[in-house]
Amino acid sequence: MNTPPVKSGPRYDNFIQSDKVRVIDENGENIGVMYTREAIEQAAEVGLNLVEVSPNADPPVCKFLDVGKYRYEAQKKANAARKTQKTQDIKEIKMRPNIDDHDYDVKMRSVNKFIDNGDKVKVTLRFRGREMAHQHLGKALLERVQEDVAEIAKVEAFPRLEGRQMLMVLAPK
Repeated sequence: MNTPPVKSGPRYDNFIQSDKVRVIDENGENIGVMYTREAIEQAAEVGLNLVEVSPNADPPVCKFLDVGKYRYEAQKKANAARKTQKTQDIKEIKMRPNIDDHDYDVKMRSVNKFIDNGDKVKVTLRFRGREMAHQHLGKALLERVQEDVAEIAKVEAFPRLEGRQMLMVLAPK
């Protein structure tokens, strides 16, 4: 057996399940509460459909509209909203515990740029060989990073050791 396709979008005309509806005409004026069948007939006289705009109201609110045009406008609005939304990425900055001042400044410029763009920053500190014996240097470096970005970012994940690397996540304030 074939099942009918699922209708997406607002209910209209004979798909409206309520007996009575509050009707708004094509000019935006409130006509009042009436039987759904009457409202469908009035909409057809004007050459429009009866479209359910607020199904959760009591009684549901319906409007005289052109269904195709209404769906098209809603789709355009949804596409515009999708274009303007900003996704938050996680950028990674890798350092070593014995990083020099100039290299540190370059890395911090990148961190500031990423945070200004609204992205999260994962600061990874990699230890090699005997550097594992001097984890306090790594901890001090990450605390320095934390202080330098205190005005523009907050620490989302405090420094923690995972194997041979220490991680910290910063998020924009």
